[in-house]
Amino acid sequence: MPSAPTSSATPYDVLVLGSGAAGLSLALRLAQKGRSVMLVSKSKLESGSTLWAQGGISAVLDENDSLENHVRDTLVAGGGLCDEEAVRFTVERGPGCIRWLLAQGVQFTRDEEGKQRPLHLTREGGHSHRRVVHAADATGRAVETTLASLAAHHPNITVRERAVVVELIVDRAAKRAHGAYLFDRDSGEVEAVGAKTVALCTGGANQVYLYSSNPFGASGDGIAMAWRAGCRVANMEFMQFHPTCLYHKDSRSFLLTEALRGEGGYLRIPTTGERFMPRFDSRAELAPRDVVARAIDHEMKRLGLRHVNLDVTHLPAAFIKEHFPTIYAHCLELGLNITREPIPVVPSAHFTCGGVITDLKARTEVDGLYAIGEVACTGLHGANRLASNSLLECLAFAESAAEDIEQSLSKRPAPPALRQWDASRVTDSDEDVVVSHNWLELRTFMWDYVGIVRTSKRLERAMNRIEVLKREIQDYYGNYKITAHLVELRNLVVCAELIVRSAMLRKESRGLHYTLDYPQTLPKAEPTVLTPSH
Repeated sequence: MPSAPTSSATPYDVLVLGSGAAGLSLALRLAQKGRSVMLVSKSKLESGSTLWAQGGISAVLDENDSLENHVRDTLVAGGGLCDEEAVRFTVERGPGCIRWLLAQGVQFTRDEEGKQRPLHLTREGGHSHRRVVHAADATGRAVETTLASLAAHHPNITVRERAVVVELIVDRAAKRAHGAYLFDRDSGEVEAVGAKTVALCTGGANQVYLYSSNPFGASGDGIAMAWRAGCRVANMEFMQFHPTCLYHKDSRSFLLTEALRGEGGYLRIPTTGERFMPRFDSRAELAPRDVVARAIDHEMKRLGLRHVNLDVTHLPAAFIKEHFPTIYAHCLELGLNITREPIPVVPSAHFTCGGVITDLKARTEVDGLYAIGEVACTGLHGANRLASNSLLECLAFAESAAEDIEQSLSKRPAPPALRQWDASRVTDSDEDVVVSHNWLELRTFMWDYVGIVRTSKRLERAMNRIEVLKREIQDYYGNYKITAHLVELRNLVVCAELIVRSAMLRKESRGLHYTLDYPQTLPKAEPTVLTPSH
């Protein structure tokens, strides 16, 4: 807990929390302008959701495509809930963001012809045209490693690895951000770091579910901290479940990119080999993710299946090895040759479409606090995210935020002396098992009660359990020294509550929120907005 004010070290111009595509691109853009930046990663610098992104980045780069097509596809996927201004804003910045990444040295896959269209473009579910720029099937890794290397060697960027953000430092009277408390995972100490501006680039909250496509991070830290700081959140009921995560006992979080279906892969019933997606949607395997995930969930429950199959064996083996080398190699290590046998897949929690409300400059309702990427609710995604719009959002809003921060930084005062963390009244815990048990319980009932298909009764059961866990976790947090897992658990239970509260308020089925009690879609789409009462 904070103690009395004390002098702090010289504050940074910008404190960037999170080292994915949003955090790295923001830090680099500002550092290249001469600004001092601290870039914080809870693990290694090259970690987080971006590293695991396979598919690519959507941008209109083909002469047969248009910005209007991209806008329309995004609006359709969003189930009527997208903010069209935000969609246009993001789509229009797409080509420029790709050019910026190329200038930083990101090596995207080139077109075989290499003339009319120098970059190879693939197509994913919900897209009417080929517009997904990629680096084979490891786009996130190419972006993450390139930008992380630049950030690590930039003289204006101070990198803090293995530092978990415990809480934002906010003047509640002025509603202004001054920095954050960082927990050093190696020393066990908590440090107050001041900055003129703070940027949340902490990702989403899919770890609130038992099965997730992201093996690390994604614990809703930024969403929970912003909520506690007084920011409103919106559309938290819309959690995207990726339809195709590898089903294997030795690889539970390996994502199988949507591009496999974009290039002609089929979803089949394991026992009969039947393609089932044409029964659910005219777009079949290229339908938006919510449609495909529900269809898979339906068939698994109807037939008592543990998984369905994703079949690419009818595609040329050389094409599979060239365009999906990471997937091919990973499956081969598990004894599965995807050029000869179908891939067992299940849906898994993948992307948080809601989050902290921001404007088009990535500003939150707390002065000096920005939110960029999956942590934010910009209006781009609506009730469902169009494939490969996520990295685009990170890049577009990092660019916008950098422009706004650059213009306003000279007007921002340095933060005051900060209260240092006081751990004198807490003790080491001999009951860490409580944290692991609560973690498992939370993720299990969220999966069972607040998953792909919901009911009012299930939501009520989840909320009852959340209330109990909140008290237990807060009691633990107030009496024992913190750990990284405790900080994440404290944030996850907040996000779970926000998801369930939002889901209970939506009396319809729309996009990613499907409830058996309200299967219809209401004529008018309205966002779900929650306001902190504290």
